[in-house]
Amino acid sequence: MAEPELITFGCRLNSFESEIMRAHAADAGLENAVIVNTCAVTSEAARQARQSIRRLRRERPDAKVIVTGCAAQVDPAAFSNMPEVDLVLGNEEKLRAESFVPDNFGVESEERVKVGDIMDVRETAPHLIDGFAERTRAFVQIQNGCDHRCTFCIIPYGRGNSRSVAVGAVVDQVRRLVENGYREIVLTGVDITSYGPDLPGKPKLGGLVRRILKAVPELERLRLSSIDSIEADPELMRALAEEERLMPHLHLSLQAGDNMVLKRMKRRHLREDSIRFCREARELRPDIVFGADIIAGFPTETEEMFENSLDLVEECDLTWLHVFPFSPRPGTPAARMPQVPGGEIKARAKRLREKGKARLSDWLSSRVGGIEQVLMETADSGRTMQFARVELDAPCLPGTVVKTSIRGHDGANLQGSAAA
Repeated sequence: MAEPELITFGCRLNSFESEIMRAHAADAGLENAVIVNTCAVTSEAARQARQSIRRLRRERPDAKVIVTGCAAQVDPAAFSNMPEVDLVLGNEEKLRAESFVPDNFGVESEERVKVGDIMDVRETAPHLIDGFAERTRAFVQIQNGCDHRCTFCIIPYGRGNSRSVAVGAVVDQVRRLVENGYREIVLTGVDITSYGPDLPGKPKLGGLVRRILKAVPELERLRLSSIDSIEADPELMRALAEEERLMPHLHLSLQAGDNMVLKRMKRRHLREDSIRFCREARELRPDIVFGADIIAGFPTETEEMFENSLDLVEECDLTWLHVFPFSPRPGTPAARMPQVPGGEIKARAKRLREKGKARLSDWLSSRVGGIEQVLMETADSGRTMQFARVELDAPCLPGTVVKTSIRGHDGANLQGSAAA
């Protein structure tokens, strides 16, 4: 029996949920199906999903096409109206085993859309999975949803309000994956630094990290997905300083470097907060590297405001930049604000990306001549503790950690050889 094909867009949480759906579909005996797990973070992400669905139907005319994820949750009609789509599932419905039972597929329009009100969901049930299609790194969901309402963001309407997975369930999932051979675990969610206030005892992310590392001593690497630095708790900072198995790599949700833009985004931090956090984290963990999300061309952004975001790359000593050209999401306050011309948005995004490439190249150069511990993802490439990709000149066994001499880089990846 051919397992359903999974096509996943967007975040690491979607990757985790795709594995849940893979297991449910296999258990249900669903055959000749493609599940498209969509993203709604930008208009472009939703457009790419629709484009992929049309291509899929051309390539596999007889397959069942199931569409789910944030874009399907936010705008189910946009997908149910596509003749290529057989079933639309909401973000809560996609995690239910019964959604994938072949007999449940209807032909009437009301049967083709199973999308509930995500704001009614109050809990995130733990889902134990044995593995991932990628065999070296596994994702563990600790949280879902978001209680904040940034003016540019549609994601709370796709994910609902913040809710946490119990500490014990998280530890059990981590232990299960480590026992199945995974060397690295990534804690993921929509807003993981908001973890815990809905649970008994109100645990925080730092306490969860400590509990995992203590309870699963066999775990070699623990990594965090994107965090909101203003919510980082003191215990998390201590863990960063004291726990070598917590990876020295943080991806920060900064979004902008100008205080007026941050205010209009309805963010909860100032540029000074970002700079201070990065300085403190580097003092605690000198080998740490930072990635960051930054939006180019947010409504009302002037050239001077944009320059402040550009300068933040240097002031926070950012290594990895994820640049989003602003695109208005219908239903968000930012969509109703005075817009920056599209050409200017593209030009600013290009300048940010060029800045990011230069910063990355400088950092990669600083690693040349050193030794890195590389977790092999394929026979010829893997990741360092700071999440830099390394290309090796001779094959090594995937899933192993290889001591690697770094001899150069190509501007994007390090290049090296297994050390003697």
